[in-house]
Amino acid sequence: MADKVLIYSRFPKAMMKRIGERYDLIDAGGKPPLETFSRDELKDVRALITAGGQALKSDVMDMMPALGAIVCYGTGYDGVDFKAAAERKIVVGNSPGANAASVADLALTLMLAVTRRLLPADQYLREGGWSSAKPSPLMSPQPGNPGRKVGVYGMGEIGRKIASRVAAFECDVAYTNRTKYDDLPYRHEPSLEALVEWCDVLMIAVRAGAETHHIIDAAMLKKLGPNGVVVNISRGSVIDQAALTAALVDKTIAGAGLDVFEKEPHAPDALTALPNVVLTPHVGGHTLDSHMAMQDCVIANLDAFYAGNGLPHAVAV
Repeated sequence: MADKVLIYSRFPKAMMKRIGERYDLIDAGGKPPLETFSRDELKDVRALITAGGQALKSDVMDMMPALGAIVCYGTGYDGVDFKAAAERKIVVGNSPGANAASVADLALTLMLAVTRRLLPADQYLREGGWSSAKPSPLMSPQPGNPGRKVGVYGMGEIGRKIASRVAAFECDVAYTNRTKYDDLPYRHEPSLEALVEWCDVLMIAVRAGAETHHIIDAAMLKKLGPNGVVVNISRGSVIDQAALTAALVDKTIAGAGLDVFEKEPHAPDALTALPNVVLTPHVGGHTLDSHMAMQDCVIANLDAFYAGNGLPHAVAV
């Protein structure tokens, strides 16, 4: 009989198909497990699969007394209470770098869409502005990529791939990170403040956590300046979204490209009504090849755990 694994977060069934061929999956559909299953059904669950950004705290862990492994589908793991997991001797794994190329591609796409005003241009054509030669301030020429200063905040797998992509567009690249890497050809700035003051486009690729919560606030956006653009493909918590909305409205900054939000799914609001922002529904890693790679990592972690071995993709905190 296949080992039982709880699906804690809401996932499309297609994403769990390969994993379900190896394990007996029971799906909580994003609800507290005891709302869906009895204590008797949960008592022998030894592993669960979760989306890393969803809160998973001690109360959930206590619903499964045999729980020994939390496996995050994707690179993120900020929702997991690591202190509670360690106290219960629960190991945590993720899918490091599995979706890095896809997320970096979207980061570049958002930058280009914002700086080239792709959405206003599309609307201008669709509404007949081009054919009628209607004047539009949004169609005025903007700076191109050669010489554009792009700052990357966070130089992990995704940050490195973003940097290489924007460098190919003849942009100047700098980064800030907890570690300065001697193997990188890019300018290193000693602090986020210095990076923001230097760059035209700020790419946020840092991990979420208490130390980065709302680190991009009103003061930081003011440092970015009226020609600045911010692109966020990490976690919505890194930006003070109210401050960002205000900065976009009053032109403190020129624009933004966002794939992540403080509250997801993000409903239409003042932010979604602005012409100088491009929004996508957290689809950075949503490509077929990324999902295959993330599933490979999940399966490898589960296989190792049930074989009594260490996780090949364990999170070290």
